[in-house]
Amino acid sequence: MKKIFAAVLGGLLCVCAFAGGRSDAEKGTAAKETFKPSYKQQMPEGNPCVFEEVWGWVMRNREDEFKPEFPVTDACYFSAEVDSYGNLCNIPDIRKLKDFNGRKHLVIVSDSRSLTHFLLDPTFKLVDKFVKDVMKAAKPYDGVQVDFELIPGKDAKNFYNFLVKLSEECKKADKMFTVCVPARVKTISDDIFPYKKIAEISDRVIIMAYDEHWSTSKPGAIANVAWCQKIVDYAKTVIPQEKLVMGLPFYGRTWASEKTASGWYFTGVNRLIRQYDAAKPKYVDDIPTTKITMKVSVEAWWEDCYSVVQKMRLYEQKEVKAIAFWRIGQEDPLVWDWVKYRAQIIEPPIPEDVLNGQEEALSTEVDHVDTEYAAE
Repeated sequence: MKKIFAAVLGGLLCVCAFAGGRSDAEKGTAAKETFKPSYKQQMPEGNPCVFEEVWGWVMRNREDEFKPEFPVTDACYFSAEVDSYGNLCNIPDIRKLKDFNGRKHLVIVSDSRSLTHFLLDPTFKLVDKFVKDVMKAAKPYDGVQVDFELIPGKDAKNFYNFLVKLSEECKKADKMFTVCVPARVKTISDDIFPYKKIAEISDRVIIMAYDEHWSTSKPGAIANVAWCQKIVDYAKTVIPQEKLVMGLPFYGRTWASEKTASGWYFTGVNRLIRQYDAAKPKYVDDIPTTKITMKVSVEAWWEDCYSVVQKMRLYEQKEVKAIAFWRIGQEDPLVWDWVKYRAQIIEPPIPEDVLNGQEEALSTEVDHVDTEYAAE
């Protein structure tokens, strides 16, 4: 049902262009429609996938990668952050998305366990002010989205209490409140991200169903269809259908057989010199140095149009109403031909004046037919 392409690249070590998650090393150039892949792609069959909602993350300072004509209902503007003092900082400028007519959501993140603890622990009394700052920053937005992924286990209750406070404020301000959660295939005791409880206080729960394999794991798919099926099957038992959003990856990763950037023992450096027949060491400014040419195998796994569509087909079959893409700009451009949201395919209502005109024309035709039959 699904084919993820794997490649093993041999030769001299080079800088690899694949990047996933937030350590993305791309240069920020927008995908061009004329881009031609370096391999023969397998293409999907059938009709485009249709969902009620299509969400996508847009990176601050990479807004040019997002086109208003993309079939997206909700843009998640990534991201405002927590600074060293527990304040909200780096708030994206919503005016840069002025050409997008869908809903816009302010995403807030905290990418440090210690900083997250500092913010959430009641001892430091920072949460109430932080929530006020978030609501002030979110004033021009349609919603607020929480994407806290590094939460100390002892702060599980503090995190949930923070979500409750922010949810209540969003309701008062008539804004959507959404929460991003990591992939789960079963209920975990003392889980920091209890799906059911989070769903009760959220308008949407976005499951980040990717990073099945990550930068420090063994090489493998970013999100295998079979793995995704386990996630969605479990999610449907604890999250209401109207609140469930399944996340899909657009990115790829690479794994190298040798770690070349590292600190070394004196004996380790000498082993490398002998192993790779390095150039004769010399002293520069009284420090020994040499150049070592290493042969490194790099294994790559990535997502393209075919692999993404196979996951979308799965979610269609599971009657999932909404999906989300991490992240816009990383995608195979062909994927946009294979996804639509339902409002795009529903015929607009016929204007009343046109409808009246059609009724009059139909009435005239009937009268004409009746006259012909009467003449006979």
